[in-house]
Amino acid sequence: MTGMTAQMIFLAFFGAAAVWFGIVVFRTKSMVRSALALLFSQTAVGLMFLVMQAEFLGVLQIMMMATEMSVMAIFMVMFMMDPGGMGAMEMTHQKRLSLWAGGIGLVAALAVIWLAAWGPAVQEIPGAAQQAADLGRELLGRSMFIFQSAGLTILTAMVAATMVAIAPRKERKE
Repeated sequence: MTGMTAQMIFLAFFGAAAVWFGIVVFRTKSMVRSALALLFSQTAVGLMFLVMQAEFLGVLQIMMMATEMSVMAIFMVMFMMDPGGMGAMEMTHQKRLSLWAGGIGLVAALAVIWLAAWGPAVQEIPGAAQQAADLGRELLGRSMFIFQSAGLTILTAMVAATMVAIAPRKERKE
């Protein structure tokens, strides 16, 4: 088995795992199980990046999802009536519309995959150091304003959520 064949097998495996756990997110009736399925799905996407030798993006994806799921667990404990999240609840709404939208999205995605002129495949993949350098140039170049704006927005949301959670406690003490 050549290296390229093994890489394709792992890529297909992690792709199938990402899709499967993505489906499980909406099939379960528990927020905790749904959150774990989302974590596994996005970790499989990160592993796909690693298989494609985009180490920086793969590690970033996995770290980002682990952090996001930790924050989500904290907010679930703080604001949910069922802090463990194990109580049965309906995780889908507007099922008929959702199925239609998903089917149309699938057909559109497959049409783009099969009908687009993708051009030739890259013959040589740059090393990890060059990929990280190219990504850094992109982030610090034309995309810097977008990422800085997103970071400021996220920070503002975190401060606002903390203030909403803390405000009632101050009022109770007075």
